[in-house]
Amino acid sequence: MNAVHTVWLGRQPLRLDDLVTIAERPDAIDVRLAPETSERLQAKRALVDQLSDEARPVYGVTTGFGALAQTRIPAPARRALQHALVRSHAAGMGAPLPRPFVRAMMLARANSLAQGYSGVRPVVIEQLLALLRHDIIPYVPRYGSLGASGDLAPLAHIALCLTGEGWILGPDNTPQPTAPALIAHGIEPLALEAKEGLALVNGTDGMAALLALACAAARRLFKTADVACAMSVEALFGTDRPFAPEIQALRPHPGALASAANIRRLLANSDIVRSHRDSPHLVQDAYSLRCHAQVAGAARDTLTFAEDVLGRELGAAVDNPVILDDGRVESTGNFHGEPLAFAADFLSIAVAEIGAIAERRIDRLLDPTRSQGLPAFLTPEPGVNSGLMIAHYTAAALAAECRRLAQPASVESLPTSAMQEDHVSMGWNAALKLHEALDCCTRILAVEVLAATYGQVFRRPLEPAAGTGAVAQLVLDHVPPPGPDLFLAPILATVEELVREGAVLAAAERAIGPLA
Repeated sequence: MNAVHTVWLGRQPLRLDDLVTIAERPDAIDVRLAPETSERLQAKRALVDQLSDEARPVYGVTTGFGALAQTRIPAPARRALQHALVRSHAAGMGAPLPRPFVRAMMLARANSLAQGYSGVRPVVIEQLLALLRHDIIPYVPRYGSLGASGDLAPLAHIALCLTGEGWILGPDNTPQPTAPALIAHGIEPLALEAKEGLALVNGTDGMAALLALACAAARRLFKTADVACAMSVEALFGTDRPFAPEIQALRPHPGALASAANIRRLLANSDIVRSHRDSPHLVQDAYSLRCHAQVAGAARDTLTFAEDVLGRELGAAVDNPVILDDGRVESTGNFHGEPLAFAADFLSIAVAEIGAIAERRIDRLLDPTRSQGLPAFLTPEPGVNSGLMIAHYTAAALAAECRRLAQPASVESLPTSAMQEDHVSMGWNAALKLHEALDCCTRILAVEVLAATYGQVFRRPLEPAAGTGAVAQLVLDHVPPPGPDLFLAPILATVEELVREGAVLAAAERAIGPLA
C-alpha cells in the first residue's frame, strides 16, 4: 500500500493528480490547511468584518445577491443573509452526483478559498476538509448550475451540509439528514459569518472537478484506444508501417507521435504482422487503421489543452467580490465558466472521434468482404449464428450518441436573475455530457477489444505481439471464445468493465511497459 502524503492547501498548488486521487481514493492523501495560510486568511477576514459593520454597499456583504444587489441589508440581518443565501440556492434537482464528483468539488472549493481572496475564516475551509476526512458526502443533485456566478446550486448543496442542514448521501445513495452525521463524528455545525455563504457557492469548482475527473478518464481511455487499434491492425492483417517514426516525424504533432509510438511497441515482434509484411494483399490500409495516430493524436492534444486550462483554474481564486492584498474589495467576472466550458466541449469532440474511428474498425472486423479472411461477424458458423453482428449495432448507436454529445453546450446561454446574469457558460452541462461521452466511448472500445480478440483467435496458429496478446488472453480469461451464439449482453458488460477499470490497459503495460 502506498504511503499517505499530505497536501497543504495554500502552500503549494493543487495538482490535478492529487485532486483525482482524493476523489477516487480519499484515504490516499491527507489534506490540511497550511498554518501560514490560516494567518493570511485571518488578515483578510478582518477586512470583511470591518466592511460588514459599515453602511456602504458591498456586494453580498451589505447587499442582496444577483438582481437583488441594489437591496441594502441592515446590519443585524447580515449573518442571517448568508444562511438564507445557501438555503435558497440549494435548489438542484435530479439524481445525485457520484461520490467522487462531490469529493473533487469539495476539495476544489477548499483550495480556491485557501488562495486568500474570498475573506472567509480558516474554519470554513477546515469544515470542508473535516467532511472530506470523514467521508461525509453531500447530496448534490445533477441539475442546477448554468456555469456562471459559479456552480451556484451544486455548491450550495455542499455549503448547506457544513451548517448541519441539507442532505448527505446515504449508503444506498438516498438523501439523509446531515445533522446526525456531523454529531456522530463530533463536528460542530458551521455558523456562517458575513460573505461566507456567498464565498462557498460562487466558484467554478463543480465544472473544474468534473473536468478533472474527465481528463483522468480520457487519459486512460486514449491509451486504451491505442491498444484496441493495435489489436485490430493485427486481426485485419494490417501493417505497422504507417506508425514508423520517420513517417510520423514528417508531421510532428505531439499527440500523434505518442500514439504512433504506442502502437509500434504494441505490435513489436508480432507473428501476425510479420506473416504478411511483404504480401501484396493490400497497397495500403483503410483510414481507420492507417490514420489512427493522427486522429487519436489530435484527441491527445485536445486533452493537453484541457489539462492546461484546468491547471490554471486549480491555481486560481474564483469568487465575487474579492478582497485584494491592498484591502480593496472589487467585483469580478472570474466566476464565469467559459474557459472550462470550452475545454469540456472541445474534449467531447475528441472523445466522439475516438469512438467514431473505433466503430469503423469494428465494422471492418465483422465484414467478410473487408476483413482479410475472417469469418462473417466473427463466428465459426455464420448463418446459423450471428456472432457479433448486433454488438456492432450497439457500437454504432453509441457512436451516434457520442456525436450528439459533441454538440457544444457553451453556445447555449440562457439569461437568468432578472437579466442581471444575462450570459452564462453552461460549463456544468458541458462537463456532465463529457462524462456521458466517455461512458459511450468506453463501451465502443469494449466492443472493439472483444472483436479484435476474436479476430486474433481466428488467426491462430499465428501469434500476436506480446502487448496485444496479453490483452486478448485477459479477455479470454473472462469471456468465452468465439463459438455458438450466447447471451451477448453479459459478455459485453464484462469486457466493458475490463476497459473501464483499466484492466485492458494494465495487461498491455505489464507485457511491454508503460504506454505514453
